[in-house]
Amino acid sequence: MVQQSIQRLPAAFATCALVFLSSTASGAEAPGDPATPAWKLSGFGALGAVYSSSRSADFTASVLRADGAGYTQAWSPDVDSRLGAQLDLHLGAWSGVLQVISEQRLDGSYTPQLEWANLKYQLTPDLAVRAGRIALPVFLGAESRKVGYTIPWVRTPVEVYGSLPISSSDGLDATWRWSTGSVQHATQAFAGRTNQDLHNGLRIQAKDIVGLSHSVERGAVSARLSAASGRLNTGIGKELFDVLRNFGPAGDLLADRYEIRNKRVSMVSIGMSVDPGAWFVTAECGRTRTDSLLGGGTSMYVGAGLRRGTLTPWAGYAQVRADVPTRDPGLPLDGLPPPLAAAAGQVNAGINGFLATIPVQSTWSAGVRWDAATNIALKLQLERVRPRQGSRGALINNQPDLRPDQAVHVGSLALDFVF
Repeated sequence: MVQQSIQRLPAAFATCALVFLSSTASGAEAPGDPATPAWKLSGFGALGAVYSSSRSADFTASVLRADGAGYTQAWSPDVDSRLGAQLDLHLGAWSGVLQVISEQRLDGSYTPQLEWANLKYQLTPDLAVRAGRIALPVFLGAESRKVGYTIPWVRTPVEVYGSLPISSSDGLDATWRWSTGSVQHATQAFAGRTNQDLHNGLRIQAKDIVGLSHSVERGAVSARLSAASGRLNTGIGKELFDVLRNFGPAGDLLADRYEIRNKRVSMVSIGMSVDPGAWFVTAECGRTRTDSLLGGGTSMYVGAGLRRGTLTPWAGYAQVRADVPTRDPGLPLDGLPPPLAAAAGQVNAGINGFLATIPVQSTWSAGVRWDAATNIALKLQLERVRPRQGSRGALINNQPDLRPDQAVHVGSLALDFVF
């Protein structure tokens, strides 16, 4: 299966690159005339290989992936491998950006997806507005979370960034840049919606997304505070909820509680980084909440490293815990005829199976980055991932013999590049 996965990568990567090369086939002439558009083509990517000690579930970077390392295959190139390309246009006060990324999707393909596509107008030197598909400004690495070259570790910590698998939305934003003494501020308000096709007709829709993000920078210190909310709709668990509603008022109550239909989702996050050059420390924490099957939780990570020439050794810790119950007594079984009680028991098991996907997990990690050449970095990362409290953590494709409280050891290699 590893060989089959590797064979999928070059074709998908080539498709992604061709999309952007064709976009610039008209030629990016030297912008000597101010009226001439200034075009810039850039790209990024990663070739990764991940090993997991578990054979009862897959370790992956996102729940929106088909598989990973562990149960499906001991070694997987699909966890971190991706290719992205970006086209920027600048014309006076107007500018635009188009970004396409090819990475594994929930259907197992590497079909390129449009990540960003927006126009910006600079109203004043300090105030800009954008319209189109825009990165959600949540977390420190919101705009670069998929560009592995910009971070010391192989991937952004799944405990924190996995709580928001959707990384962009279609809508509007406005950013005001201002300063107080030596502190630079950027205040960003945004609104939008998203509608993604996941697999086999399963979609995830988020509407009425609104939020506010504030970033500050002073010398080696940078920080960001963000808050966002929206209304979520998806067909995940639909079959279970349809059966639940056949059990009368008790079933309706449970279905209304857990069904992901027009449910309010809220998130708040804060992060800070101190990076004077020779060393760095970065930390983030976030909290999500939704009154549905997705539950809610609090997550955090902290990482620190040293830069010694071309080598950057580092270590980190991350965790996520559930802020809601991860089990439910479900339908009352007392007084039900045996056949109906057996059916209700299966439904209750289904509810608790979904609740077990609310991540509770901790991870110790360490690694080293080697900047082997200009714009190329080779990384090695070792992790001890431990799901807790009956949760599968951030693992996917879990099997019946999965022991939730057993540690999983993960090793990752990645070649990150930009061009």
